[in-house]
Amino acid sequence: MDAAPSSVDTVRGVSPRVLLTIDTELTWRPGGDSSNWQHAFARSYEAAGVGVHYQLRVLARYALKACFFVDPMPACVYGIEPVRRMIEPILEAGQEVQLHLHPLWVGARDGRTHSERQLARYDIGSQIDLISRARDMLVEAGAPEPIAFRAGNYSANDDTLRALSILGFRFDSSHNGHQHPWPSAIRLPRDQIAPVEHLGMIEIPVTLIADGSHSRHLQICAVSLSEIKAAIEHAEVEQSPLVTVVTHSFELANRAGTAPNRIHVKRFEALCEWLAQERRRFPTAYFTDLYTIPLDKPSVLLPSAGLRRMGRLFEQMWSNKVEERG
Repeated sequence: MDAAPSSVDTVRGVSPRVLLTIDTELTWRPGGDSSNWQHAFARSYEAAGVGVHYQLRVLARYALKACFFVDPMPACVYGIEPVRRMIEPILEAGQEVQLHLHPLWVGARDGRTHSERQLARYDIGSQIDLISRARDMLVEAGAPEPIAFRAGNYSANDDTLRALSILGFRFDSSHNGHQHPWPSAIRLPRDQIAPVEHLGMIEIPVTLIADGSHSRHLQICAVSLSEIKAAIEHAEVEQSPLVTVVTHSFELANRAGTAPNRIHVKRFEALCEWLAQERRRFPTAYFTDLYTIPLDKPSVLLPSAGLRRMGRLFEQMWSNKVEERG
């Protein structure tokens, strides 16, 4: 795994770390067989041979660190066994497990969900109960006590941070300006991408890049490899301490989970290869490496560039028209 940057680099802020985050969950499919978790597991965790086991092999090949945000809430429907099956390979591979939460599973039965899907719609007492319950199930399934959290759909608000602080968490990574002000509803600036202390928590926002008059977040299926690399190099120029990249357990497959999306697979593999080549400049990190992350740096988005944008649009067109039909 990557070594932490030297103390000199940390002080100067010239060696931004890269936080690879993988939201790991069972996909909710309305009308599905609530007694058969294996089908959901195959389509969302295994995902056409390019799910978590494949991602772990690629990360191991290049000796990179990644954080898997695991959602234990399917245990409300299926019991703890599928959550244990999600966590064990990640820990055996030496990677990090933190807490993810989609509340829709709480009231799911008969192939339907009867719960509110967005965590930010719950009051603080209910959020404390939900997060506490999710944490307990994650630990019961074999994970260490989590210190970091990401809400499903990035749906968190200031009450979420208050709840996390009460429960002893240190980090949240739910602020995503591309989804702000809803469902990502934490009261921070839309373009906040630098780590910041807010309501007793260290907020680790998802990194954004400018996209014309809008922005896009650094998600494997949403931006090109050249945009991700440019955003990381831009962080070095701006002396930003961290770049946060997102993907999902199922994201390298098509939406049905039946075949690999070769555009996304190639992008993920090429990013890992590049990060391995550039590990001294851009070491990957776990949340446990971030307790001393600088919190006083400005948020400066990578400016939009026509050639990078055109390259992404071409790739996305091919992905949607060809790869998603696999």
